[in-house]
Amino acid sequence: MKRALLSVYDKTGVVDFAARLAELGFEIVSTGGTQAALAEAGVPVTGVSDITGFPECLDGRLKTLHPMIHGGLLAQRSVPEHVSRMEELGIGLIDILAVNLYPFKETAAAPGATHEQIIEKIDIGGPAMLRAAAKNYADVAAVVDPADYAAVLAELGAGGEVSLATKTRLAAKVFMHTADYDASVAAYMKKAAGIGLFPETLTLTFEKAQDMRYGENPHQKAAFYREAGPKLGGMLTEIVQLHGKELSFNNINDTHGALELVKEFAEPCVVACKHSNPCGAACGADVYEAWRKAYSCDPVSIYGGIVVANRPIDARIAEDIGRNKVFLEIILAPDFEPEAFEILSKKKSLRLLKLDNIGRKQPDGSLDIKKVSGGVIVQDVDNALLPEELRYVTDRRPTERETEDLVFTWKVVKYVKSNGIAIGKDRRTIGIGPGQVNRIWAAEQAVDHGTKALGADALKGAVLASDAYFPFEDCVEAAAAAGITAIIQPGGSVRDAESIEACNRHGIAMVFTGMRHFRH
Repeated sequence: MKRALLSVYDKTGVVDFAARLAELGFEIVSTGGTQAALAEAGVPVTGVSDITGFPECLDGRLKTLHPMIHGGLLAQRSVPEHVSRMEELGIGLIDILAVNLYPFKETAAAPGATHEQIIEKIDIGGPAMLRAAAKNYADVAAVVDPADYAAVLAELGAGGEVSLATKTRLAAKVFMHTADYDASVAAYMKKAAGIGLFPETLTLTFEKAQDMRYGENPHQKAAFYREAGPKLGGMLTEIVQLHGKELSFNNINDTHGALELVKEFAEPCVVACKHSNPCGAACGADVYEAWRKAYSCDPVSIYGGIVVANRPIDARIAEDIGRNKVFLEIILAPDFEPEAFEILSKKKSLRLLKLDNIGRKQPDGSLDIKKVSGGVIVQDVDNALLPEELRYVTDRRPTERETEDLVFTWKVVKYVKSNGIAIGKDRRTIGIGPGQVNRIWAAEQAVDHGTKALGADALKGAVLASDAYFPFEDCVEAAAAAGITAIIQPGGSVRDAESIEACNRHGIAMVFTGMRHFRH
């Protein structure tokens, strides 16, 4: 008689699976709660202790770690010495193993879970059995996912055996599952032990959220994986899609940039983003004013872009989008007023996304990871903004209004690709120069964009933010020519004195942060 060992935490479908296996002539062996569930359902079942001759003990910690179990999983049927030795020792073969594990990740993420409760959800016997069976996949079907019960039963019913192709696939799922499980345990223990962000070996685990039609370009394949563990402040981990087409690779990447910028503001704020760069950002007395100001920053570049607001979208914004025929890929907000949703949902391709806690930042200790040839480079996320004290380095200090705009524009330039320059006035962007190979080009681009979108007068009395220091005084000269009156930058150049002298000559106030925000 063939034998199946079933020991599952998630008992979805296990009774029907066991009952059908019994009909097909399998002896069913089980443990603890699974054994009780099968017996209660009338499925003939043998306890593991009856096989091992050893009682479950240590509060259930020790059940299946026994040669009578692991021998049955590891013995190779094609090796005569294995078969004869099994007969000599009286160890029965196990042909099917169905095991799923204690919910470690769920317990570790649960509010209020104690360290002791989390530790008890580290499964020992389950992974050991799964790995043994998966190693011997030529002879044993190792099932870790209840969704695979049907396929196993179909093949058994049709030909009496599980095909080698299916057993190979099941084994691959086992090793992926146990690797993910162990990585989650390692991450928790690393934190509990106070080990830093960058251990000698870095093991990360992610869960597939969706396959995508393609990546950045149509010839590239792509998928989106969610970060495992507590899903607080992470990109799309808490977002609900209310309407529109499935999100694409570029949608997710671009929305991330706009969302992280919006998180910097407590007051009503709207950010328009294109290709991961803000093309318009503004704060206002309410969300409608913020929208009008953000849209007017660059009504050309916003076409095909993404809008993120930190207040619910109202009907005035929806009507304005329709009236101006603004084509957008995504609108993300904490909510949509019913009338606004009714208007916007008529656009079939527009994706409407809802995020309740839109201002929640990624937790300290979160990692920013970039793939490079041959490896990854890893850093903690840039949750900083400004140091405790700023350095006022020019003869003139910024006014109260200029200071407010300097802080606003500094927040924006933090999310502009380097070399990046942002110009702002009255808590909105006037012009943005992203991703240039030298800083003066970024400054000239920001001035040019602001002039074309809003007119030269809009730059009079505006402020300028630079994500890194000025290597030369040329950016100051460009700012002065445009009518800019205050500058915020990190400082630290060997030629800072030249930029300071140029500011003094033009009556520009300049502030050093001592902190840069490169974004590559």
